[in-house]
Amino acid sequence: MWSEVFAELHRGRVSTDDEIAQAERALGFPLPDSYRGFCRACGAGLAGGAIRIATPLPFPAADLATRAEVIAHSIQAALALLEAPPTFSVEGDDPTVLERACFFGEAEDGSFLFWDVTGTGEYDIWVLAPDLETVRFGAESLDAFFLRVQGEGVRAVLGEAAEPLPALFEGIEEAVLARGAEPI
Repeated sequence: MWSEVFAELHRGRVSTDDEIAQAERALGFPLPDSYRGFCRACGAGLAGGAIRIATPLPFPAADLATRAEVIAHSIQAALALLEAPPTFSVEGDDPTVLERACFFGEAEDGSFLFWDVTGTGEYDIWVLAPDLETVRFGAESLDAFFLRVQGEGVRAVLGEAAEPLPALFEGIEEAVLARGAEPI
């Protein structure tokens, strides 16, 4: 499936079944099938030259559970610095989607990707824009998300100024990840 999403796919350090199970225990919910497939087929890396998806790994800088916590804390800290609470503009007008957010990716433009972790199976993917107020629907699965941002749908997901991303995945090998930090 992933070779159909990325015309150029250079695998990074992939997640093992044990690492995926450990992330599920840490987060408290099952990970979506499309994401599990991504972790096994693509691994750590940069999609389209712009989007980094955290995957279950023993390296904090790339690990899903660690990144989810760091991103959520960073957003909360930034919002706490505002003089007034933000007025969220959520596609579909359901601001409670942020209460169910589990962040799992970030884009070079400062956007954050998150799942709305309700139900089971696939979770809707949403994007919190760099303004930390605009929330746009991304897709119903990770493969659909990447296909959408590779085409004209990118503007609906990443904003009007965004250009379609190339169908490219550049993986990060374990040796490079290991240089960044000691395993957890």
